[in-house]
Parts: sequence; structure tokens; C-alpha cells
Amino acid sequence: MIELPEDYEGLRPDEFSAEPGKLYLIPTTLGDNEPLEVLPLSVKKVVIELDEFVVENEKTARRFFKKVGIKTPQDKLILHVLNKYTNESDRSSFLDAAQKGKNIGLLSEAGMPAIADPGSEVVRMAHDQGIQVVPLVGPSSILLGLTASGMNGQNFAFVGYLPIDKADRKRRIRQLERRSMDEKQTQIFIETPYRNHKLIDDLLVHLLPKTRLCLAANLTMPAEFVQTFTVEEWKKAGVPKLNKIPCIFLIQG
Repeated sequence: MIELPEDYEGLRPDEFSAEPGKLYLIPTTLGDNEPLEVLPLSVKKVVIELDEFVVENEKTARRFFKKVGIKTPQDKLILHVLNKYTNESDRSSFLDAAQKGKNIGLLSEAGMPAIADPGSEVVRMAHDQGIQVVPLVGPSSILLGLTASGMNGQNFAFVGYLPIDKADRKRRIRQLERRSMDEKQTQIFIETPYRNHKLIDDLLVHLLPKTRLCLAANLTMPAEFVQTFTVEEWKKAGVPKLNKIPCIFLIQG
């Protein structure tokens, strides 16, 4: 047996691996429906074989694992929480097990990981470290909203959240509308659910009457709602109650 000096800083025998493990990007449901109602069986086949994950919300993740029927007991799962409070030193160790040959999963709170989600940082780390990234098929509210909107699906931009400040928001709305008109580009954005109606009010005030606005809410859920009208048509028809409901907003001038 080879004796290593105490000050040896290289890899030790139990750290060697033929190749690193894989990072699986695991989609979840967009609401409280059963996973296999919206996810292919291939997702379950991957998830039930893993026992280490990077997750955005531990409680949501454990509920998802229970519904999927993961083999590993809940108290044996290794979960690394990644959110706005995670410090850099913790984040840098999330892929240590993959470097040693173990497959791990990346799980968002809802929908596809790494889209409007901090998981993109882990995916970037995986590429930097030579770890294979494997995206699995699942729902994206952004793309589902786009496909159902009737707007341009060949030229579109997801711009995240709009400013909260009233003046900044007005300026941003008009900027996006102008870009949509100039480039024939669909503009897609989101809002914190309890502020949905405030955003809708601002859109109806600051957008031009002929600009098309799509509201897509509760996607993949029983109460799914998707409707596209011009701004002037929305003002006549009235807006349904979408408070506290996850919603996607799309405009095209």
C-alpha cells in the first residue's frame, strides 16, 4: 500500500474516477398537478435513480420527489439549496460529487431549470468543469405562452421582470413596444403574481390601442387561461381575475 505524505495536495485514491458524472436538468410541473400528467416517463426514470440534487426550494423539491416515487428515502437525499441567499463558497461545491463520477440533478421550483431561474449558474459551472449537461424534456411556461399566443414565434425575446418604479416601468413598456414594432419581435415578460393586475393596468395605459397583448395563466392546469386581444379590445372586454396566479405576458406591436 502506498503511503501518502500528510502534506500531499493531489487527488487521493478514493477520488479518482474514469470520468465525471452528468448534470441532469430536471423539469417539474408548473402547478400542483401530478408529474406524469405533464412530464414524460423518461424524466421519472432518471430522477428515481439519483440521490443528490441542486434545488431552488427544498420543500417543493421533496414534494415533487414524493410524487415521482423516488427510490432513495427522503432522509438519505442530498439537497443543495440554490437561491438568492446562497453564498459563493457553498455554490462552488455543488458539483463536487459529479467531479468524482456521480450523476446529480438540477431542479427548479417550477418548469424548466435555468430559465428565469438561478440554476443557470450551476449549468455554467458544469460546462467550465467539463461535466456533461443533459436537459430533460418538460414544460416551460414561457414557450407554452408563446405558442398559444398567436404571436411571432420566429423572433421573440424573454426580458424577465419589468421595473417596479412607475416612471421606469412606463419607459420600459414603451421601449419594448417600439422594439416589437421595429423588429417584428414578440416581447415576453413575467411579474410577481400578486402584482399581476398592477402590471396589466400599466400595459393598458401605456401601450398603443392596436398593440396585441396576450395573457397566459395557469398553463397546463385545469383552470388554464390564454387570450390575445389588442389593447383596445382588452379595455372593452375586461380582464379576468389573475391576482396571485402565475402569468406570462406577451406583446407584439
